[in-house]
Amino acid sequence: EDEQIVAEIMGRRFFPDFITHKAWEGFHFAGHEIRITESTDCYGAVVWPSALVLCYFLETNSKQCNLVDKNVIEIGAGTGLVSIVASLLGAFVTATDLPELLGNLQHNVLRNTKQKCKHQPCVKELSWGIDLEKNFPKSSCHFDYIMAADVVYHHPFLDELLLTFDHLCKNDTVILWAMKFRLEKENQFVDRFQTLFDLEMISNFPSLNIALYKAMRKGRMKA
Repeated sequence: EDEQIVAEIMGRRFFPDFITHKAWEGFHFAGHEIRITESTDCYGAVVWPSALVLCYFLETNSKQCNLVDKNVIEIGAGTGLVSIVASLLGAFVTATDLPELLGNLQHNVLRNTKQKCKHQPCVKELSWGIDLEKNFPKSSCHFDYIMAADVVYHHPFLDELLLTFDHLCKNDTVILWAMKFRLEKENQFVDRFQTLFDLEMISNFPSLNIALYKAMRKGRMKA
């Protein structure tokens, strides 16, 4: 079953027939052909398999995870594929990443959503752990969903990532997080994450070493 579903997920990707001056990949999600411009010299400008796993889940579970008119933020949006698919499924999306990635992110989001979505998504800078209250004040920012694909890997900002999850997540916010398991240090992040959030694995793909999680804040029922 794992191999069959993984083959279906990876089958959503296609490549251009002719090589052009800009590297791009194509994807089929939410009834649309999505073209993503990439840059191979930066982690954040490449589509990783975790993003495809999350997009596939959003599309195939659109009834139980109805995004229409929901307020969604994607952290570490990279090329913007997840944000684009969420937008095409009816959500109001804020796609975020580091300032040096915003140009390519904005290009991809606009190219694939203009006049195709109920709500035009926005692109915004978010450096994990920095100026969170200033840029995303708790009093006025309420997200129904936080989405993240492959944000945990060998980087020195895992503390800031956890702080960002904590700041953005209200008691009724649902986190959808696709993670590729790599090294023990990164895997320990899951244990730390669970000190703040109840975590449920909703899909697992051993052949890709990727798990998809759903999480909500601990104690939310009491609150």
